[in-house]
Amino acid sequence: MHTPTIEYGLIAPLIVLIVGAIVSVLAEAFIKRGKRFSVQFAIAVITMAVALGLVCFDWSSQPGAAVMGALSIDGPTRVVWMLLLSFGLLSALLYGERRIGGGASSFAPQGHTVPGSLAERQAIAARQENSEVFALLEMSLFGMLVFSAANDLLTMFVALEILSLPLYVMCALARRRRLLSQEAALKYFMLGAMSSAFFLFGAALLYGYTGSFNFALMDRSITLSTESIGLLLAGTALVTSGVLFKVGAVPFHNWVPDVYTGAPTPVTGFMAICTKIAAFAGLLRVLYVALGGARWDWQLVLVVIALATMLIGAVVGLAQTDVKRLLAYSSIAHAGFIMIAVVGAVTAAGGLAAGESGSVSSVMYYLAAYGLATLGAFAILPMVRRVGGEANGFDAWAGLGRRRPVLAVIMTLFLASMAGIPLTGGFIGKLLAFSAGWQGGYAWLAVVAICLSVVTAAYYFRVVWIMFFKEPDMEVDVVKAGWPTWLVIIIGVVGTVVLGIAPGPVLDLFTGAAQFLR
Repeated sequence: MHTPTIEYGLIAPLIVLIVGAIVSVLAEAFIKRGKRFSVQFAIAVITMAVALGLVCFDWSSQPGAAVMGALSIDGPTRVVWMLLLSFGLLSALLYGERRIGGGASSFAPQGHTVPGSLAERQAIAARQENSEVFALLEMSLFGMLVFSAANDLLTMFVALEILSLPLYVMCALARRRRLLSQEAALKYFMLGAMSSAFFLFGAALLYGYTGSFNFALMDRSITLSTESIGLLLAGTALVTSGVLFKVGAVPFHNWVPDVYTGAPTPVTGFMAICTKIAAFAGLLRVLYVALGGARWDWQLVLVVIALATMLIGAVVGLAQTDVKRLLAYSSIAHAGFIMIAVVGAVTAAGGLAAGESGSVSSVMYYLAAYGLATLGAFAILPMVRRVGGEANGFDAWAGLGRRRPVLAVIMTLFLASMAGIPLTGGFIGKLLAFSAGWQGGYAWLAVVAICLSVVTAAYYFRVVWIMFFKEPDMEVDVVKAGWPTWLVIIIGVVGTVVLGIAPGPVLDLFTGAAQFLR
């Protein structure tokens, strides 16, 4: 037996995050119930802030493999970790918001009680709060960090399960509409288990073809092999399907609208961006590092998936009358737009001209811009309420511009960024993603994406028209939020504007980091 070598400096953010999750579990056992939520909130925020600081502090160090080659701590890994921890920290702020709910959080007081039962009513009367969500958030975020840095398929599979299982639980913990929340969690769990099985079976087939789970060794074997490619094609299809489920791409998108609608809004915001960041990071690593030698086999299939994803997300979104469900189909459409950059497969190794950005940096920039606008929008959603809780129907949002003009203008900015309107981060993100597809030889796909972007803009500005030009429903209340929600909104506004008018520094950072993908 050989003593394992662990590069503690390279994986310090992971260590901090898992230690914070363990401390959260212990706090749940030993802190008094009345103080538990506040303590858990503080632990989560401090843990993520420290982990983010370690990522930034270690930015200029030499990239390399860690934990006996299981993890690759390269440039893209550090960028993805920075994005995940930043958006995870903002999500934790939304988890800790209680002013909107009149002193109660968005989560059920007791997750194990039957909706509407005597036990649940007693828990509500006792003002109990489900504070375990912070430990689940940290566990899921830890899995996302490992998934995006995984250097072999087994590590990636374990990380996939670590990030997924807490999400299944959190989706079932909505304070309002409990049955809908539990139904959403069950759908997510069943379909997620099937996608994990696809991934694992595909990993076994790829091992049978290449003789290794390690990405570099797999790529070398694919390049040099003269065997029949049946196992390679089947394994690639199954592994890619498992990852595309987390992305929300067609035909693996059916869970997105129901889960986004049923889950607690802070959980939906966390899933909408952090799951996408981790999934696209893993997809890029599998396709570019492990299966780069089979590029001509997977590229055309991804073109079809990207086209179908954009089409479904854009067209079906037009029929929605619920803001939360509309954002779900928006998420599907954006997954298709991002996949154009993935399909282009333009890498630094291919020799980029001055002023060009490759697929990896384009995907990262798009996710950063999309995340700021999306998380900001989900921060605003709980503020529009009826007596029974959140009001997400278009009728409830009517006249918001007259009642709360500042809030309506901010929501308009976020929707404009999602639509890709100039001077917003979303416009630069789409420009970079479509340019990467164009450089990769898929100009026609970029043109189709531009046309479908116009379609998505129609339903975004339908919401804007409803907010400013329809009579308000006086039965709907627009409540005031606490400082955590407003901090998320302000960061979203500033980030969306900065990425739209001064993209250079961030793009240079992402482009420089993308050169070290290995």
